Amino acid sequence: MCTRVMWPNANGSVIVGRNMDFHKDLMTNMWKQPRGVSRDDGVEGTLTWTAKYGSVVATAFDIISVDGINEAGLAGHVLWLAESDYGTLDPERTSLSQAVWMQYFLDNFATVAEAVAWVEENDLQVVQLADPTGGNPPAIHLALDDATGDSAIIEYTDGHPKVYHDRAFTVMTNSPTYDQQLELVRTVAGLGGETPLPGSTLATDRFARASYYVNRLEQPDTQLQAIAAMFSVIRNAAQPFREPDPGKPDASQTLWQTVTDLTNKRYVFGSTTEPNIVWVDLAELDFSEGAPQEKLDLVSELALEGGLAGNVSKDFVASEPMTFISLKLEREMAQAAAQARATGAHA
Repeated sequence: MCTRVMWPNANGSVIVGRNMDFHKDLMTNMWKQPRGVSRDDGVEGTLTWTAKYGSVVATAFDIISVDGINEAGLAGHVLWLAESDYGTLDPERTSLSQAVWMQYFLDNFATVAEAVAWVEENDLQVVQLADPTGGNPPAIHLALDDATGDSAIIEYTDGHPKVYHDRAFTVMTNSPTYDQQLELVRTVAGLGGETPLPGSTLATDRFARASYYVNRLEQPDTQLQAIAAMFSVIRNAAQPFREPDPGKPDASQTLWQTVTDLTNKRYVFGSTTEPNIVWVDLAELDFSEGAPQEKLDLVSELALEGGLAGNVSKDFVASEPMTFISLKLEREMAQAAAQARATGAHA
């Protein structure tokens, strides 16, 4: 589920595309997060910070940031990794909940190198949360990229971060783990091997196709050509709407796609169920400290009827601050549910 592709040399620009694949609607909206917002780790509140950089993010259910870019040109992309194992919560380690994991980096760092150094210095622990829809708890890994063309993939399979940090790591999908993906892709024709380029929706096949095609893009003359070229690659790795495959009741489909120009700081969003593409130019947003958090409603009737199109930088609306799901909130909800059940049983 999901594909991320980076094109670090698009005639002087760094372009990144991603598909969000999932088996149910994530009710995604876009948010503008200004500088100066205070947050905590979403675990025990031990780690607190004030956002150094403003950002634009796409969310799931308005409780977790899953994709976005900050005003320094650092971008993050959350994807699924079934092998994820975050370990048992250790109160002695620096921790972040899954909901604010990506947001922490956008709030605090300008480059991939800065983010990676912090993760490794602190042996960061990511804390798994419950699925708000009642499904399996999220199992995710994270890609980071920046305007210099740097790239990193961060995974957890034994409770500790495994960081793959290299400008050559331009593609990321899902299972298996990243080291195995790098080995498998070398067996494909045009990428070091002799196996024909595969065409299924398997993560390994999408990894191969994205790697093959992004390395064969012609240099663009304009930003429009660069963005269009990246859309052509991620569309090739997209998953169509379909009935679940036999034995796979949670077969994913591509819900939406983003293409981000990290150099010129344009964030482009396209839903696979809506007719129009929209974009945001970060230079047109007010990220100053004290500015309101603002929301671009992508699930409203206006959006669903095709009323949003083109540059939507001026269409964000001041909103109540975004509430990230947290371990504390989960506990409160569980206690409230238990009390409701007890009250019902007593009655």
